[in-house]
Amino acid sequence: MINTKDKLTQQTDVSELSFDDFKQAVISDYDIAFRSRQASILGRREVLTGKAKFGIFGDGKEVAQLAMAKAFKKGDWRAGYYRDQTFMFATGMSTIKELFAQLYANPDIEKEPASAGRQMNAHFATRSLNEDGTWKNLTEMMNCSSDISPTAGQMARLVGLAYASKLFRQNKALTQYKHLSISGNEVAFGTIGNASTSEGVFFEAINAAGVLQIPMAISVWDDGYGISVPAKFQTTKEDISEILKGFQREEGKPGFEIFKVCGWDYVALCETYEKAIKVCREEHVPVLIHVTDITQPLGHSTSGSHERYKSKERLDWEKEFDCLVKMREWMISSAIVSEEELQEIENNGKAFVKTSLKEAWTDLMSQIKVEKQDALTLIDALANEVETVKKVSQMLKSEIDPLRREVISAVRKSIRLSKSNPSATRDELIDWYEKELKVNQERFNSKLFSDTALSPLKVKPVPVVYATDPKLVDGREVLNACFDANLEKNPLVLAFGEDLGNIGDVNQGFSGLQAKYGDLRVIDTGIREMTIIGQGLGLALRGLRPIAEIQYLDYITFALNIISDDLATVSYRTKGGQIAPMIIRTRGHRLEGIWHAGSPIGMILNSTKGIHLCVPRNMTQAAGMYNTLLQGDEPALVIECLNGYRLKEKMPENPGEFSIPLGKVEILKEGKDITLISYGSTLKLVSEAAEELMTMGIDAEVIDAQTLMPFDTAMECGQSLQKTNKLLIIDEDVPGGASAFILQDILERQNGYFYLDAQPKTLTSVAHRPPYGSDGDYFSKPSVDDMVEKVYAMMQEAHPSKYNKIF
Repeated sequence: MINTKDKLTQQTDVSELSFDDFKQAVISDYDIAFRSRQASILGRREVLTGKAKFGIFGDGKEVAQLAMAKAFKKGDWRAGYYRDQTFMFATGMSTIKELFAQLYANPDIEKEPASAGRQMNAHFATRSLNEDGTWKNLTEMMNCSSDISPTAGQMARLVGLAYASKLFRQNKALTQYKHLSISGNEVAFGTIGNASTSEGVFFEAINAAGVLQIPMAISVWDDGYGISVPAKFQTTKEDISEILKGFQREEGKPGFEIFKVCGWDYVALCETYEKAIKVCREEHVPVLIHVTDITQPLGHSTSGSHERYKSKERLDWEKEFDCLVKMREWMISSAIVSEEELQEIENNGKAFVKTSLKEAWTDLMSQIKVEKQDALTLIDALANEVETVKKVSQMLKSEIDPLRREVISAVRKSIRLSKSNPSATRDELIDWYEKELKVNQERFNSKLFSDTALSPLKVKPVPVVYATDPKLVDGREVLNACFDANLEKNPLVLAFGEDLGNIGDVNQGFSGLQAKYGDLRVIDTGIREMTIIGQGLGLALRGLRPIAEIQYLDYITFALNIISDDLATVSYRTKGGQIAPMIIRTRGHRLEGIWHAGSPIGMILNSTKGIHLCVPRNMTQAAGMYNTLLQGDEPALVIECLNGYRLKEKMPENPGEFSIPLGKVEILKEGKDITLISYGSTLKLVSEAAEELMTMGIDAEVIDAQTLMPFDTAMECGQSLQKTNKLLIIDEDVPGGASAFILQDILERQNGYFYLDAQPKTLTSVAHRPPYGSDGDYFSKPSVDDMVEKVYAMMQEAHPSKYNKIF
């Protein structure tokens, strides 16, 4: 009987094996590689027959990945891409059946533990967390950070995964966290296709690793193409290791160790990986293994055929130098195995993979068929009362292997068709649908955030405490005291960014803290936004609490791909299996100049769902948000007000303890005539405008949004609107940005539409970024004059007899 639950691992120390044991290890390796190839062949077939949506596989890379897997140990981490299935099988981090479950998008986390069907096939991940959201012992398991599809995107995260090992080795205060690291001996393994090395993030990550000297092992699978585009259009000299020779370390000059090896040479691959990873692990030197002569027997993916762009000569060469063919030849010529024995291994492998495929499909379909039958029972009962429903039933019955969408769509159509025929039968169908809707929301729409007991949304607010006669200080000093307190009480907290360490950041929020805590806690980085975010992401995945600084908000666009594609989706794409509770710290608002305008909030809101967005109006509010976030397990972006660092604020007595709840607005001024909502630096101008409006007989209520994701969870803005019946949202983003986001929330979720007695308005910047200079700012962003006149015009329109026109 074939047991598809068995993991196909080959974790053995070949240095201690007898020849017979060595033979068995080699045979086991070939068995894994052959089964992996069969999984690619059958998986591709499932897509082409329509049972699966899309397929991308690791055919041609099997032997190289066997060698890499031999060097991979418990505690190590992988940040790879969607060609690494053989490696995952060989390490036991995934099974063939789980690969097929993902191919079929099975949303059952037990059947498809990498993503619960949320990612396309070959996007791997291990589960780092217990059910309650606490960390597992990561040193007792092999770890795979969740894959993403964007090419080379994994490289930024890889830097952080490797950097964590350096910190765990060198920062003695971290030795107590034995469930997170074995004294920093872990290697972070990265994999990438040769064409993807053309991406900027690859070069940024290479440079960062060389500077940091971290145990990062990068394998480049080189098949000579990027889909249809050959290497001559991808890489200078058509050879990535050749052009990276300048990174090779020399005496007294740190850098990389670079290796080059053929992808079909089993012995050379095993020797190369053993040597490379030994250097990487023991010396904390980054290594690059350039694996050449890789073939891709099935082409790039199920979306096309490589026969369209490869010559006959190339295709013939790929058949001859297929890594399985070459390994097979070597095994026979070395008397490791006979042709007959190999044939038996291959026959058993084919049967195993076919059984795995069948079981994975049955696992998915059996549950859906139960749901289909339950639905049909109710639909047929309704069809006895409503004739038009019978056709719906017949259509659903004709579906042999329906998806859930066919089942639910049939139910919804039946409910629509019976709208004029209320009955207990119809009510029963509606009740079933509503219950299934909740189940499917959990399957497909849950875990955007962790939603555990450790969520920052569940942190209890602690009020700020002031002395009887509090000292007035620059706002930056409040932040400094907050960071100091958190670094002091939690060894896992660290901060890094451009100019952050030695000078304490450009606005002095970390002034003096590197001298106090050392350069492993408060750290300077180069100008490399993508890998600053990746550095934080990788550290957070390993249990540290990083604060990664992007010097100005406008520069966030240099890292938006990593924030949006990777960080924002970690919890969702693993269905809560991994978390990355990092904080991105930056500053913006009320800046001057096209590239220093500081307010691309709409872009952030639309591209970073899965990250909390905090927009404090001063440094005390910012400190309270940092204190909240550092107690939680979810990522966030905090935008400090650039013009607030030297404004005077009261110094709290508890700078590292008070906390501000996320999603809570604050009413800064109560009023009865109109509700004004804004955030960040613009609030200071709104408050000034409200004072002038009072002299004109208009009593405005001023509300600070404080956080935009989440926004106003208690719906206090809607409550204010019930009182004032008029709404103006003031924002320095472009039209349709954050103001539109806030307006939609108030009108739709908070039912604000029903409380209006005048058209709701927004006051934003003009459609372009502001030019340089204070005049450019005045004529491009909302000024106090703009605010006063906009509110007055709204009041005049509503009460023309009470308010004379200004213009």
